[in-house]
Amino acid sequence: MTLEREAASNVAKVLSEALPYIRRYVGKTLVIKYGGNAMENDDLKTGFARDIVLMKAVGIHPVVVHGGGPQIGDLLKRLSIESHFIDGMRVTDSQTMDVVEMVLGGHVNKDIVNLINRHGGSAIGLTGKDAGLIQAKKMVVKRQTPEMTTPEIIDFGHVGEVTGINTDLLNMLTKGDFIPVIAPIGVGPNGESYNINADFVAGKVAEALKAEKLMLLTNIAGLMDKQGQVLTGLTTAQVDGLIEDGTIYGGMLPKIRCALEAVQGGVTTAHIVDGRVPNAVLLEIFTDTGVGTLISNSKPAA
Repeated sequence: MTLEREAASNVAKVLSEALPYIRRYVGKTLVIKYGGNAMENDDLKTGFARDIVLMKAVGIHPVVVHGGGPQIGDLLKRLSIESHFIDGMRVTDSQTMDVVEMVLGGHVNKDIVNLINRHGGSAIGLTGKDAGLIQAKKMVVKRQTPEMTTPEIIDFGHVGEVTGINTDLLNMLTKGDFIPVIAPIGVGPNGESYNINADFVAGKVAEALKAEKLMLLTNIAGLMDKQGQVLTGLTTAQVDGLIEDGTIYGGMLPKIRCALEAVQGGVTTAHIVDGRVPNAVLLEIFTDTGVGTLISNSKPAA
């Protein structure tokens, strides 16, 4: 077999494997949280944009929610605005919130929209302030140690949590063949802006839309056991057990809890996906093996 025929045969094999998945997900909504290495490497950025355009072309409705922490940090540094973190979370005062809105709602959002459109898509950039897309309230965090008689209230400033999602807007866009690209900025009852973790926004958007899948792109291969092997096909009960026995800990906990809440809130499956892998989104959706960890309420059929 010549190299050309072998290449053609491989393409046909890939398409044959993908066809049942395409049929299964036509007309379904998939929410993808885009961040990490996938947002910073030019080849991965191009691959991601093409993946999103292809999904829309075959009749799937992708909704993209993006982060931008490193870009916010870079601009704050250039403006000589000092960043403060508590337990890994950025304290967002009024000055920092202005930068967050500038970076997420402007620069990063429009770059992603432009990239998708350059590859044949029809993306529209949004923040939570557009048509009240992401309603939010100030996040209240309490911390208590054995030495404290009462809990300590930690003030993160303009850091918020989601209270509601305008699904009418998103449904109108997806049914109109547009691809929503959402910056995780929420709006409070009095018009105040809130900086919200992009994973949690993606999870709440997926819940509100009753999405088929929530996909969280990250910089690791997936959820791993204590031997370093990637775990997949997990039920929510199994994930709870992995949290209890200490397999899941530290920085992975918030992402896993986000995935759990989404599945428990009506999303069919949640995926922790290795965003460092080229075409990771398509590989996770359209192949038998995937490139990450799948979580559902029940064991997938054999």
